[in-house]
Amino acid sequence: MTDCLFCKIIAGAIPSSKVYEDETVYAFRDIAPQAPVHILVVPKAHISDCNGVNGDNSAVIAHIFEVIPVIARAEGLEGGYRVVSNCGPHAGQTVGHLHFHILGGKQLALEMA
Repeated sequence: MTDCLFCKIIAGAIPSSKVYEDETVYAFRDIAPQAPVHILVVPKAHISDCNGVNGDNSAVIAHIFEVIPVIARAEGLEGGYRVVSNCGPHAGQTVGHLHFHILGGKQLALEMA
């Protein structure tokens, strides 16, 4: 998608602080971190949100969840971390490209906002 912020980041048109990349996944540091470690993990293929996951692309999502622990270990998150995906504007999704937040590096609050 030509107007998608994350598609532009994946394509290299917008700079990012990359922490991981393979043929299907791109991961980079959030520019407004909510924890000491805050990484966004996105599929390279444009999927709008969790509602866009289907039988044709679900293997990409499975791969993302194989990659997340690799990134967490590389970031030193031995004490644990949180994985979050917001789906739609009422949930706080601000970029219309499926992405997963890895949050860690400190004791995170237990309550949900």
